[in-house]
Amino acid sequence: MRPLRHLVAAGLCLAAPSVASAAEDFTIPSWTGAYQPQGEDERGLWRESDEIERAMVDSELVIRDPALNAFVRGVLCRIIGDVRCNSVRLYVTRSPSFNASMYANGMMLVNSGLLLRMRNEAELASVLGHEFAHFEQRHTLQGFKNRRAGSDLAAWAAVVGALAISLGSTNATYQYTDLRLNIYGGIARFERKQETDANVLGFAYMAHAGYRPSAASDVWRAVMNEADQSAEGRKRRSGRYDNVAFFASHPTNLQRADYLSQLANRVPGGDFDGAANYRAALAPWRQTFLEDQLKLNDFGGTDYIITRLAGGEQLTPDLLYARAELYRGRGHPRDLQNAIPLYREAIEKDPALVAAWRGLGLSLLRTGQMPEGKAALSTFLEHQPDTGDAPMLRSLIGA
Repeated sequence: MRPLRHLVAAGLCLAAPSVASAAEDFTIPSWTGAYQPQGEDERGLWRESDEIERAMVDSELVIRDPALNAFVRGVLCRIIGDVRCNSVRLYVTRSPSFNASMYANGMMLVNSGLLLRMRNEAELASVLGHEFAHFEQRHTLQGFKNRRAGSDLAAWAAVVGALAISLGSTNATYQYTDLRLNIYGGIARFERKQETDANVLGFAYMAHAGYRPSAASDVWRAVMNEADQSAEGRKRRSGRYDNVAFFASHPTNLQRADYLSQLANRVPGGDFDGAANYRAALAPWRQTFLEDQLKLNDFGGTDYIITRLAGGEQLTPDLLYARAELYRGRGHPRDLQNAIPLYREAIEKDPALVAAWRGLGLSLLRTGQMPEGKAALSTFLEHQPDTGDAPMLRSLIGA
């Protein structure tokens, strides 16, 4: 039936991005100011973002440490400039997942799990630049319009398909199925194109700011390595990175890493990565973020994060403690034996790391070393007598 064929053709054209590939142009676009919504639909989208932000303002998940917030915002402003930066309201949230997001109204959320995994300013800059690029290129709005157009087309196709069937068409069902697949596939292609454009513009931001360009690729290779180690630790098959699923909304991490690596070879950037500044800014929070990561019960992924943060050097006290807790949490007999020297080394390097005495004591008790274990727990309680599990620890000591 001809009308349905016309809709099929429209579905094939739906969501085809009209923006030329940004990979050929690394200039920063002129700033036209934060976009203001036009029309009722756009205003509704903005109101939805505003409601989410109102909840974030009072959320207990928001980390309000002025120093940490100033540091993260400083990296963002360095890459995009103060004029653009003034349009962003940034919230650092306590969530162990690797993520950051940008909303249409100018709200940016940065998870603590992202901050934990980054090793320097350059890596953080690549992610923050990517998120702001979504905002500057109005991807949230474009995606909203694209999904709405697709759903409208699918609804009309259903009507036409039903009419064709009632008129005796034998192919209408197959044509409608093909059209629906093309619609949703087109939406996914559009979203993948947005991700690529945001990666390229975000890369341009960090390169123009003088950060080391190869850091952008390093982020996504680390994401793949962590996923592989996580899968291995859970006895699962690792995911594939060499092809894109038909309905995938993002390029594969391998594609991201490869084309960002190619851009790094083409674009002159700087040598600055800000590793020392980053370590200093995260130092008051890294142990807390590591503890949140440990609660995910992801042995392989967490072990990889600890190794990557060490950067080939000896483990710092907080990383020694985290790895000891990781082993004790899994609890195999050999894990407990591995945890004990890690706790002791952490205490030796940083006597102020009192929590290590608790883990050491529990590990010693579980391996049958009762006097040593009770002594370690007693030392912990001397420093923290009001800890939440103090009654339980005292009962272990007196048992």
